[in-house]
Amino acid sequence: MAGIPVKFLEVLQVKSLGIAEGSIAFATLTMESEKYICVREESGGKNEVAIIDVAAGSVDRKPIKADSAIMNPSSKIIALKAGKTLQIFNLDLKQKVKSCNMVQDVEFWKWLDDTTLGLVTPTDVFHWSLDDDKEPTKVFTRDASLNGCQIINYRANASKTWVLLMGIAPRDGRVAGFMQLYSTERKASQSIDGHVGTFINYRMQGNPEDSGLLCLASRTAAGGKLHILEVGATPAGNRAFEKKAKEIEFAPDAATDFPVAIQASPKYSVIFLITKFGYLHVYDLETGSVIFKNRITQSTIFVTAYNSNNGGIIGVNRAGQVLTVTIDEDNIVPYITSQLKNPQLALSLAVRGNLPGAEEVFTTQFNQQYAAGNFDQAAITAAQAPKGVLRNAETMRKLQQAPVSPGQQSPLLKYFSTLLETSKLNKQEAIELCRPVIQQNRTELIEKWLKEDKLECSEELGDMIKPISPKFALSVYLRAEASAKVVQCFAETGEFEKIVLYSQKVGYTPDYVYILRMILRSNPDKAADYAKSLVNQDPPLADINQIVDAFAEMNLVQPCTAFLLEALKGDKDEHAQLQTRLLEMNLRAAPQVADAILGNKMFTKYDKQHIAQLCEQAGLLTRALENYTDLFDIKRAIIHTHLLKPEFLISYFGTLSVENALECLKEMLSKNIRQNLQICVQIAAKYHEHLTTTALIDLFESFKSFEGLFYFLGAIVNASEDAEVHFKYIEAACKTGQIKEVERICRESNFYDPERVKNFLKEAKLSDQLPLIIVCDRFDFVHDLVMYLYKNDLKKYIEVYVTKVNSKRLPQVVGGLLDVDCSEDVIKNLISVVRGEFSTDQLVEEAEKRNRLKLLLPWLESRIHEGVTEPATHNALAKIYIDANNNAERFLRENEHYDSLVVGKYCEKRDPQLAFVAYERGKCDQELIEVCHANNLYKNEARYLVARRDDELWAQVLDPENEHRRPLVDQVVQTALHESHDPDDVSSTVKAFMAAKLPNELIELLEKLVMGDSAFSSNKNLQNLLIHTAIEADASRVMEYINRLDNYDAPDVAAIAIESSLFEEAFAIFQKFDVPTEAIKVLIDHIKNLDRAYEFAERVNDGDVWSLLAGAQLRDGMVKEAIDSYIKADDPTTYKQVVAAANESGNFEELVKYLQMARKKARDASVETELVFAFAKTNRLADMEEFITEANLANVQEVGDRCYQNGMYEAAKILYTNVSDFGRLSSTLVFLGEYQAAVDAARKANNTRSWKEVCFACVEHGEFKMAQICGLHIVVHADELDEVINYYLSRGHFHELIALLEAGLNLERAHMGMFTELAILYSKYAPEKMSEYLNMYWSRVNIPKVLRAAENAHLWDELVFLYGKYEEYDNAILTMMNHPSEAWKHKTLLEMVPKVANTEIFYKAVDFYLEFKPSQLNDVLSAAVARIDHTRAVKLLSDRNELSLVKPYLQLVQQNDNKHVNEALNSVLIEEGDYEALRQSIDKYQNFDTIALAQQLEKHELLEFRRIAAYLYKANNRWQQSIDICKRDKLFKDAMQYAADSRDAESALSLLNYFVEIENKECFAACLFTCYDLVKPDVAMELAWRNRMMDFAMPYFINVVKEYTQKVDMLSTHHAERKAEEESQPPTPNMGMQQLMLTGGPGGMGMGMGMGYPQQQQGGYPQQGMQ
Repeated sequence: MAGIPVKFLEVLQVKSLGIAEGSIAFATLTMESEKYICVREESGGKNEVAIIDVAAGSVDRKPIKADSAIMNPSSKIIALKAGKTLQIFNLDLKQKVKSCNMVQDVEFWKWLDDTTLGLVTPTDVFHWSLDDDKEPTKVFTRDASLNGCQIINYRANASKTWVLLMGIAPRDGRVAGFMQLYSTERKASQSIDGHVGTFINYRMQGNPEDSGLLCLASRTAAGGKLHILEVGATPAGNRAFEKKAKEIEFAPDAATDFPVAIQASPKYSVIFLITKFGYLHVYDLETGSVIFKNRITQSTIFVTAYNSNNGGIIGVNRAGQVLTVTIDEDNIVPYITSQLKNPQLALSLAVRGNLPGAEEVFTTQFNQQYAAGNFDQAAITAAQAPKGVLRNAETMRKLQQAPVSPGQQSPLLKYFSTLLETSKLNKQEAIELCRPVIQQNRTELIEKWLKEDKLECSEELGDMIKPISPKFALSVYLRAEASAKVVQCFAETGEFEKIVLYSQKVGYTPDYVYILRMILRSNPDKAADYAKSLVNQDPPLADINQIVDAFAEMNLVQPCTAFLLEALKGDKDEHAQLQTRLLEMNLRAAPQVADAILGNKMFTKYDKQHIAQLCEQAGLLTRALENYTDLFDIKRAIIHTHLLKPEFLISYFGTLSVENALECLKEMLSKNIRQNLQICVQIAAKYHEHLTTTALIDLFESFKSFEGLFYFLGAIVNASEDAEVHFKYIEAACKTGQIKEVERICRESNFYDPERVKNFLKEAKLSDQLPLIIVCDRFDFVHDLVMYLYKNDLKKYIEVYVTKVNSKRLPQVVGGLLDVDCSEDVIKNLISVVRGEFSTDQLVEEAEKRNRLKLLLPWLESRIHEGVTEPATHNALAKIYIDANNNAERFLRENEHYDSLVVGKYCEKRDPQLAFVAYERGKCDQELIEVCHANNLYKNEARYLVARRDDELWAQVLDPENEHRRPLVDQVVQTALHESHDPDDVSSTVKAFMAAKLPNELIELLEKLVMGDSAFSSNKNLQNLLIHTAIEADASRVMEYINRLDNYDAPDVAAIAIESSLFEEAFAIFQKFDVPTEAIKVLIDHIKNLDRAYEFAERVNDGDVWSLLAGAQLRDGMVKEAIDSYIKADDPTTYKQVVAAANESGNFEELVKYLQMARKKARDASVETELVFAFAKTNRLADMEEFITEANLANVQEVGDRCYQNGMYEAAKILYTNVSDFGRLSSTLVFLGEYQAAVDAARKANNTRSWKEVCFACVEHGEFKMAQICGLHIVVHADELDEVINYYLSRGHFHELIALLEAGLNLERAHMGMFTELAILYSKYAPEKMSEYLNMYWSRVNIPKVLRAAENAHLWDELVFLYGKYEEYDNAILTMMNHPSEAWKHKTLLEMVPKVANTEIFYKAVDFYLEFKPSQLNDVLSAAVARIDHTRAVKLLSDRNELSLVKPYLQLVQQNDNKHVNEALNSVLIEEGDYEALRQSIDKYQNFDTIALAQQLEKHELLEFRRIAAYLYKANNRWQQSIDICKRDKLFKDAMQYAADSRDAESALSLLNYFVEIENKECFAACLFTCYDLVKPDVAMELAWRNRMMDFAMPYFINVVKEYTQKVDMLSTHHAERKAEEESQPPTPNMGMQQLMLTGGPGGMGMGMGMGYPQQQQGGYPQQGMQ
């Protein structure tokens, strides 16, 4: 909206974010600030809250069950209300902040500020704070005047000392407003008639404190009023605010309009008022004057908030638009001045809001006040001028020069004090203010101003403060970002640690090394810390080498070390030299520090050889060895083991190579083996894996040190798996006499070579044979051991072996003794004395292998008598009895301890029957079967299997692959089962036969058991099994078994028969056992004979049977028969299937009967619904109508929909009328052609779909009047508008569509889409209406869309208008220039030119006007003067030779002092011959090529222009050229003046000679006077005397004589006074000191001048004019 004082903007459209139209209402949408909008929605039966971020234009939905939600004005905190429960959540932290339960419902709530919620209940008002844990606090009780009112707002002032509750209610045909104003301090309230109100703190001019104002707006029967008044007591020192009461003018056509929202802007001190009809009123806060009034929306704005972003108001209307209005800073002051004719208000607003537009007024006012001597008021005007137009050095200079009345504040201080009240002083102002303050040493004032941020800091201000307060100056430097001065202050105050931090923060790079040298000299203790801070940065701020050099110069080793330890962290390659340098300086100055550094392993890149030598010299052998790399050096140092710690030596050897380590060990042993043996053993033990055990063994053996070898190997043998190590250890132990260690290692080691050790021990001939016994026992050399001991007559060790070492070896020992033919008595004696554990089996085996088993019989029998139950003993005894045939079978049956498997195997070849006995006793199934099969023992096997009852065993023997199966089965059937009377034996056997799939054998078996005379003849399981087996094996026997047997499970058997397709047998079973339902199922499902089934059903006449039959008939498509059967069965349960089948087949007459039967059985909604539909299908509409009018459960709506879908519109009409579904009724009536009735029904339905259907149908049949009625209800929905338009246009009804949209413009819900589409239609089909329409409704159309339509329709005038309103001024101007005959308007173009974005438009406009309207070109250039490139414009006009045409423009812009403009205007003035204007131009504006102009004018035909040329030469110090022109044109006065101005004696003398030559004596005399100080008296006298012009020179000479006389008199007087002064003073004694040559100090000359003595020039003459 150009040219008006407000800016209007649509921020966003909430509908575009998916917000439903029904949710855009006062009850569901809240907005507490410009940040968030909170909408409560219901979608799909679920409640959710949509939080709209206004700035981002995004929406965040959360599934929250609440009936109200409001967002905090500034934070992402949401308050929720569900019934009487209130909760507050922090959405960022995802946690609940507070919650409470109210006693009463909360009718209205609002955030009063960021931390306080106002809660309004039916009777009271509460405040709920986030700052504590308290419950809501009651503030006051609602006034009775608010009873029955809808609460629309609740406001509080900033301190919450005043609150205002607002409500509305209908009264006498209008909406009345009621308010309650309450004072929390006085605890008193007042009832006020009003609709809306707000509080604001406002500071009037001259007041020290803010005044608390209340703004109220109301509309009563008498009219509208705006009241602005001060609430509470007026602050001390304040001038009271005068109450304002202003009329609110409502539009004539808005009789019921009233205020709905008010916001006061502290930024602009204005009031924004919104009415219900969408009108905006803007008032001045201080005077109450109306500034602006206009309608901004057709839809009601129901919620508003103050917009802190732009100082305006933001609100949401019912159309979903989020609108914001604020002050247009560029237009408001000019608007008030020009349109409202109120310059005083304009100036007041400009001051209060710092608004542009009144700069010239303030400048003029300041100059007038200053000129009138009203300096204080001028100072105030300069300080208050908006945009700081008068805040400059010139203003301060004037105010500083202004006189000060005694006892009054100076104008400059008045200026500063006024600025300090409202704003911040700039750099120059701050300096000027602080200068006298610093002189008075009142730095506390400056500190106060700085804390209040009232001064702009600068380096100059800091320099002023530094002499009296360096710390305070540092603060100023910091604020002024004077980095060099800040660093200097830090260094001077000793705050070195802050230098780096500050420099990095501000990006400043000082000379850090120089600063370090300063610190080293002044405070070396802090130097290291400072140096660390330099190198701890990335990259380092200074070169480390330079820093180290600085430390070295001062010989500060300790701080340098501290610094380097920090700086060299990371052990980098580039620090190698510095590491070496650090270690070297400490090794020379403090070896212990170097030792600590090396010990911490901090560095590895230094020169190790050099440092090692220094370490050795310093006595640090440990560090020397760590750094030596040459073997010779290492060997030299390492032999001094007494000076080295063993721990170090051991760890050090881990760093050496194998060869070097062995060499060092060898060197140590060779130099002093006694001293070094122990440490060498420790080293060898630790690094034997690295050095190899073999090499170390060879090393010790080379020195024949078996002791060292023993200790070395002893340290590693327990962990070693090397056989050589273990052998060498045994060998070394033997040689050192460590027999116990030999015994231990032989017993515990698993890694030595037993053969080698055994042979070594045999050869060693040890006194104790225990190690040899242990080796032979462990590695099964028992036979060799027995042979060795027996042959060497060491028999006692044999007994020791089996009795004390290992009794388990007794069998092998006995075997060995038997092999050497030892006496049986010795062996028996040995066996008898062994009491330890040994294997009887092995002993028996050893004896049995040598056929000496009977040798053990006495020993075995003795063990039996002792009660031994060991199986081996009994096995051996059994074998002896079997071989001796000594009652063996009895022993095998009665003995419980022998091993059946072992003995049975022993008997197989000797006696199979005994083997069977042994196996049977031990249940050795496999062995038993094998021995039976091998010896044809089938009868024994059959009896065993029946009694055994083992399924796996049965499966094995009944395997078809078993060649013995047949004879075995025969024995089972004939003998084993016949002999058994145990049912479990029979069951197990039958299962086995079944599992083996022997059906014929099984039938044979079962017939003998069941049908014969046996104990199992009536067994149900066996009968079931017999029939089941017959079904599987021989179906021809099944019917016989069914008829003969009676004790079987009929259902199970029948089911098996059905599975086997024996349907007749199954039917016979069900008939035999009287199960008719199952029988008919067999007929229906399996035999599939419905005729037999029908006969069977008639015969049994059972309802269940009829139901089953009906289901089968229904499935077979016999719908009519099925329905009859269902009726006979009296069964309505399957009515859904019946209904579906009847619908498919069309048997609705039968279906009616069925449903009537079903309805009698049970009142079901589905049944009655289908019955209604059946009535409709059979066209029994009277019955249907009668049915639905009575009490019923039918879903009439559903039936109506079905009738509608099936085209039964008459029936649908009756049904929809019954349920009052006017939407579907309207559609039905459309199909019936009853359009008027359809419109009436659609009106009752009142939904878009119904209106749309009726509308389109009416259009289709030419009923445009009724179509328009319907269309008006559709087009108000933006989403439906396009479809309506397309429908009309596709059928060519253009004018009817235009009429529809024209009628819709007056609707309250008319939206932008309607206005836009109507504009587009006008552009296409009624262009003559387009212009008038846009003038009225341009603000309500979508301008981009209408722009395209106007362009397509070639409506250029309208296109320019739209471009202007859309602020696309570039396109508007281009359109005017491209189509000037239709679109060009000079006034419009002038308004738009200054606002274009593309400056190329300016130059195109220049070309256009040169061609089209050259006389008006100056207007265009003047309009664009602020933005046009004057250089380019002048060049363009110059190229077209049109400069004279734009002379007014050139004069206008010459104030910019542009070179090209100046030259162009000068050329125009030259062309016009206006020398006076040219002289004024070059005097005022000097930015042009003066020499070129002078050269041009020098040859001009007019004298005045040549005179200007001389003037220009003079301005460029080309005195001679200037004088020559003047002489040529006889401008002698100018020539003399220029010669005097040149201060050149030669030029003056030349001009005198010229006058002498031309004999112009008068000019000669005048030149002497003009150039008086340039002409020497002797020269003048000579020229005058020679040329007889002494009379004309006499005035010059008289003046010279007078001047010289005055000077001499002055010197004489001075000399006399000085002499008198000297004589009056007493003589000063010399006191023997030489008198100084200088008697006056530097102040002497100044004192002399102060006393009136002239200052002497270099030549000794006084300056001219010193009187």
